[in-house]
Amino acid sequence: MRPPKVYSIDEHRIPTFKIDKQAYYVIEKLRQNGFISFLVGGGVRDLLLNVRPKDFDISTSAKPEEIKKLFKRSCILIGRRFRLAHIRFGKKIIEVSTFRAGEMGEAKLILRDNVFGTPQQDVLRRDFTINGLFYDVGVQTVIDYVGGYLDLEKKLLRTIGDANVRFIQDPVRMIRLLKFKARFDLEIEEKTFLALKENKEEILKSSPARILEEFFKMLESGSAKNFFYLLTKHEILDLLTPLLSKFFQEEKLSYDLIKVVDIFIKKNHPKALDRSILISSMIFYILEKRLQVNYIDKKIFFHLGIIAIETKKVIDDVFRPFFHISKKMKAQIISILVNQFRILPLITSKRTRIRIPRDPFFYLALDFFNLRCQLNPKLTNIYTQWREKFIDSHSKKRKYFKRKNANI
Repeated sequence: MRPPKVYSIDEHRIPTFKIDKQAYYVIEKLRQNGFISFLVGGGVRDLLLNVRPKDFDISTSAKPEEIKKLFKRSCILIGRRFRLAHIRFGKKIIEVSTFRAGEMGEAKLILRDNVFGTPQQDVLRRDFTINGLFYDVGVQTVIDYVGGYLDLEKKLLRTIGDANVRFIQDPVRMIRLLKFKARFDLEIEEKTFLALKENKEEILKSSPARILEEFFKMLESGSAKNFFYLLTKHEILDLLTPLLSKFFQEEKLSYDLIKVVDIFIKKNHPKALDRSILISSMIFYILEKRLQVNYIDKKIFFHLGIIAIETKKVIDDVFRPFFHISKKMKAQIISILVNQFRILPLITSKRTRIRIPRDPFFYLALDFFNLRCQLNPKLTNIYTQWREKFIDSHSKKRKYFKRKNANI
């Protein structure tokens, strides 16, 4: 392999104060114990794009067990297919991987990936050139074996190696391709784009859990609307969840709540909304339309119990058979969506007293209704009334339990 292109601080202009202090500490400790270690991947890419990195991942010559021995209790090892070290600093996690080697040219699904190698071998295994950059914090240089630095300057998405082979080896890379296009407004290089079209059905061989996690990450990114638009446009969403794909194509309001989520995330924090709320934003209008067609238009009586049954059906119809939603998250989503029709019934009747249900997830329903207020400000007064009643109700409960505990 030809030697890497090395870019000095005068060329890349990454300010040192933007490097995470804990990541710097981990790198220095590894180096002091004789191991090579660099910042790698998305963190380097984001710094070069002048975007605040969500993660600072590290690649090193130290094997997972050696990392564990070095960082002891603060380190846990995870994964079978790809063994990683997670080093904890309170709630923050720094992910550390060992340099890997692997077969680049064999077009078959990768099931295990724990063959260790050199920095050069490791970078060739990565998905796209823009994610194949190392940053040496010691001398403040960007190390580029794959032309990723120039591709970033050109705003170009290109696979490392043959795109057809790379997508067959790990079909989730196709999801990630559209993810980076949505987040950074990059162009897809021609061969990579043709490989996406040719291999899209390979996505069904992927781990459902990994794809669902990519969905969550995008819903937390502030670019979810663009991402799901691209998934639909390139017919990948239709393979994973035909009902959701059809809805996105046919209904004008399908992206409205997702757009509100994007705005909220950008103003606040990637974790500002519970993941059950994020899923609810994708399917609320599907449920509302189903209730309209099956009950209101036919003048069939329905109540909250029936809405709960219909909500469960919508969740199953959208996510089965490919995805698995945990029981807890499903319960949260059902609570969020059913309570929308408690707060604001589809069929208006005489005004009744506001009664807060004995529902441990009702606070999530209120948060979701608040998002709906961004689309329809006329709902704000209703939200305020329910929120004040909810706060008052919980205040009384706290006082009751405080008195009860004092008497014991």
